[in-house]
Amino acid sequence: MNLQVIIEKDESGYYVAEVPALPGCISQGKTIAEATENIKEAINGWLAVMNDKVKHSHQHLIEVAV
Repeated sequence: MNLQVIIEKDESGYYVAEVPALPGCISQGKTIAEATENIKEAINGWLAVMNDKVKHSHQHLIEVAV
C-alpha cells in the first residue's frame, strides 16, 4: 500500500509526519528519516485499530476500486 505523507518541520525543530488519507495518523522525529520510520509504525497501528474496530461493530466493510 502506498500512502502520501506530509512532513513539515515544526517550531521546535522536529519533523512532523501526517497521513491525510488516515485522519489522526500523525508522528514525528528529530530527522526526516526518523519521522519516516515513525509514521510507518503509526500507519500500521492506525490500520490495526481500524480493522479491529470494524470487526467489533455492525458496520459492513467493502472494498471499492477507483
